[in-house]
Amino acid sequence: MGRLIWFSQVLCLCFLLLQFQVQSSSPSQSSPDLPLHLCRPEERSALLDFKSTTILLQCRDTTRHMIQTWNQRIDCCLWKGIICDKQKGHVIGLDLSSNCLEANLTTNSSLFRLRKLQNLNLADNYFYYPSISFGFHRWKSLTSLYLSGSAYMGDSLLFEIFSLPKLVSLDLSYNYPLLLDNMKFQMLVQNLTKLRFLILDTMNMSLIVPSSLLNLTSSIEYLSLRACCLQGNFPKQVFQLPSLQLLDLSYNSHLRANLPQSNWSSTLEYLNLAKTNFSGELPDSIGNLKLLRELELHDCQLYGSIPRSLANLTKITFLDFSLNLLQGQIPQLFGKLHKLTYLRLDANNFGGEIPASIFNLTHLTSLSLSSNKLLGRVPSWLFSLPSLYSLDLSNNRFTGSIDHIETPNLILEDVFLSNNEISGSIPSSFFDLVKLVIVDLSSNNLSGTITPNLLSKLVHLETLDLSSNNLSGTITPNLLSKLVHLETLDLSNNGWLSLNNNDTDVNYSFSSLQYLMLSSCNIYKFPSFLRKVKSLQVLDISKNKISGHIHKWEIEGMSLDTLDLSYNFLTGIDSFDFGHLESIDLRSNLLQGSLPIPSTTSDVIQLLFISGNNLTGEIPSSYCNLTSLTILDLGNNSLGGKIPKCLGNLSDLSILDLQMNKFHGVIPNSFVNRSKVSTLKLNGNQLEGRLPPSLVNCDDLEVLDVGNNYLNDTFPHWLGVLPWLQVLILRSNRFHGAITNSRPAFYFPQLRIIDVSQNDFMGLLPSGYFRNWTCMKDVTPADIAKLKYIGDTDNYYNDSVKVVLKGFEVELVRIFTIFTTIDFSSNQFHGQIPAELGDLNSLLLLNLSHNSLTGQIPSSLGKMTQLESLDLSSNKLEGKIPEQLTNLTFLAVLKLSHNDLVGQIPQGNQFNTFSNDSYIGNSGLCGLPLSKKCHNEEEPGALAPKFDEEDDSVAPFEWKFALAGYGCGLVLGLSLGYIAFTIGKPWWVVKKVEKYQQKFVGRCNGRHKKRKAQEPYQRS
Repeated sequence: MGRLIWFSQVLCLCFLLLQFQVQSSSPSQSSPDLPLHLCRPEERSALLDFKSTTILLQCRDTTRHMIQTWNQRIDCCLWKGIICDKQKGHVIGLDLSSNCLEANLTTNSSLFRLRKLQNLNLADNYFYYPSISFGFHRWKSLTSLYLSGSAYMGDSLLFEIFSLPKLVSLDLSYNYPLLLDNMKFQMLVQNLTKLRFLILDTMNMSLIVPSSLLNLTSSIEYLSLRACCLQGNFPKQVFQLPSLQLLDLSYNSHLRANLPQSNWSSTLEYLNLAKTNFSGELPDSIGNLKLLRELELHDCQLYGSIPRSLANLTKITFLDFSLNLLQGQIPQLFGKLHKLTYLRLDANNFGGEIPASIFNLTHLTSLSLSSNKLLGRVPSWLFSLPSLYSLDLSNNRFTGSIDHIETPNLILEDVFLSNNEISGSIPSSFFDLVKLVIVDLSSNNLSGTITPNLLSKLVHLETLDLSSNNLSGTITPNLLSKLVHLETLDLSNNGWLSLNNNDTDVNYSFSSLQYLMLSSCNIYKFPSFLRKVKSLQVLDISKNKISGHIHKWEIEGMSLDTLDLSYNFLTGIDSFDFGHLESIDLRSNLLQGSLPIPSTTSDVIQLLFISGNNLTGEIPSSYCNLTSLTILDLGNNSLGGKIPKCLGNLSDLSILDLQMNKFHGVIPNSFVNRSKVSTLKLNGNQLEGRLPPSLVNCDDLEVLDVGNNYLNDTFPHWLGVLPWLQVLILRSNRFHGAITNSRPAFYFPQLRIIDVSQNDFMGLLPSGYFRNWTCMKDVTPADIAKLKYIGDTDNYYNDSVKVVLKGFEVELVRIFTIFTTIDFSSNQFHGQIPAELGDLNSLLLLNLSHNSLTGQIPSSLGKMTQLESLDLSSNKLEGKIPEQLTNLTFLAVLKLSHNDLVGQIPQGNQFNTFSNDSYIGNSGLCGLPLSKKCHNEEEPGALAPKFDEEDDSVAPFEWKFALAGYGCGLVLGLSLGYIAFTIGKPWWVVKKVEKYQQKFVGRCNGRHKKRKAQEPYQRS
């Protein structure tokens, strides 16, 4: 937004300069001493020839085709876009910008006959040039050249432009990506010594050392290098250029520097460093820029507090500090910036309350303070700011109710208060904000009844999101019909809200409604009034109580793109025309019979979810005709037969989930031609044979889960070349042989989770692999701060994985990217535990149990400081338990039973919490918690709490994970505690626990929780 404001002002200033130059170089039109010359015939002819060779492209606004008004019967100096020298009649200015034109500027182009041309603007058209051009060099008088977004330029054309000695203004931005190397840039700065305006946005300047910018003329006023791939250290001296008014370096993410502590150019009016790697604190010297009008520093690496000197920027209108690491309270000084119209401080670490001085900003039109740690009540006076159009306070910690609004702002359009802890009812005065267009109050603790009469006052409303609150009342179709502009309505997850689905109430066609979300709204049957909503694109009525059969006529009347009927009690659905649908979600119902067969016209469907039902039979071959399919989720059914080979031919397929079915035969070797598959889940079937070698072509593969089948193969070391593979599950098959990485190239560079348990692997543990698994090493606080989920590139599907905990296979419904586990249990490995394992200091779970491992427990395991579960039971380990293991302060599960360990059990930290069962079957061990005393041991004091490891109740789980959870960053402690608590619980309990889990992790990270657009993919 700010970019558009200042860029338009730049162009205006440039054209004012152009007109000033024209008028000052020629006599006044009113001068009686000099004749007024008409357009020269040869130049009129050149312009008409150019018109005849130009194509008029289709354009919404045909008035842009000003070239059509050129008429040879009228003096060409009066044509639109033409400026003439009033003394001699030469065409000296040509402005055809944004005219929807297409033309070939070859060497013979008639435009090059305009020899006296001084100002040329061809921006925002489609002009193309030959590979060798010899025309631009003829315009020796050219002072202004604007070719933004208009051409493919070769090197020859650039060299000609850079040889025009009189250029004052040059704009080559937004063209085909051009490489501006050192030689060309040197030519630019040496030849164009009169440049004052230089705009090179989106050119490739990656080969240019930023210090070369110091060679630009000191008279430069406007320098815009937006998204130019600049990298390296930016010279601070550029900020000191004496005439600089505008500097835009935004979207050069590898450009580094600190803001200067002194000697800023006092002429600077516009500064945009957004999305760069400028870091450090905001210096006090920024207050010296007293002419500054716009300052954009969003998405940098700035930290610390806002300096008091910022109050000196009294001319500033546009200020954006969003997406940084700024902290402290928002200072009162903002109230002194009386001309401020746009203020963004969102996505920082600001705390405290909103300063009352902001009430002084009577010209403020947009205020965004979202995603901080702001506290207290939402000030009601914010809704009275006289010029405010948009207010965003979402993702904070506001509490209490919204107070009565004394003087409602009658122009406020957008209000975002989502993801806070606001309680109470919505005050009636809120509905006096009659110009509201977007209202988002979702994910709060609002209660009370939605009053239809009040809601109907917001006649301009386009988006209303009241989801995830405690609101009550009944929504009727007639209420919706009164909001004639309503496009998006989300009332999901309000436990006391319901929908009155009565046909007799409907007398309106809902012409604007496009997105309707009514998840968890106590709906018992498919809303019949929706058949009249012809414009509806997205319908979500998931997590309701809809039962029975969905009929074809209930759906086909709508032109839906997305339909979500998941988590209901549907038993059947008619086969219907999927022709318009892009996403269908039928997960977790009671559907029976065969898979619904898509129509032959269903080539647009991209997302198809039917998991968690009772479907039987085979996958119809027609599914292979869904050529746009990106996600196919058929897991947790009773489907059988063989996996169709043709599924591998779906070129856009990214996620294929067929787990927990009855598929048999071999996995088809059809994943060829560098398939886009990122997740392949075949766990819990009856598949046999070998892993298909074609999987090595799946360069995007992140999750491969083939556990619990009958596969018979050796370890697939060849998968180690896949650059993004993070999860490899081979559990409970018939894999055999040794696991070695004899070829260094095969080392699984991104692997985070590996489970090869319950197979027939033998030999030594693969120490070579352990050395190379770098993603299990050195997870930094910054990595934890950027906590995200594997496969979290969209909001439609969340990867899950099953881990073994206390002998049970439980499903982790969402996988943190820092969740790292190794499970090599229940095989035939022998030899010693490699000391290299200790270098995996970010590993959270290690299970080597039920093998034939010998030797001592390596003391290097004490370096695995993030470890929360260690199982070495049922081996042949000997010697003492290393004292270094007491350094594992996050350890929640320890199993060393059934070995040949001897000596005293170490004491301290987590070792004081483990019960006898961690050590049984080691006759040589002594000391607490065992009853066997060591030599000269004193009488035991108070024993640590004991838990029965064979007790399957939830309570010991919860207590043990609470013991592990006293420090920040304990991902496994949170995740496994979450799993243990939620086994067998209803989905709404699972959601509640997940919400508090994320909230705790967010506070540990110093980052606030963010709202997810879709419910997690999970089954309790």
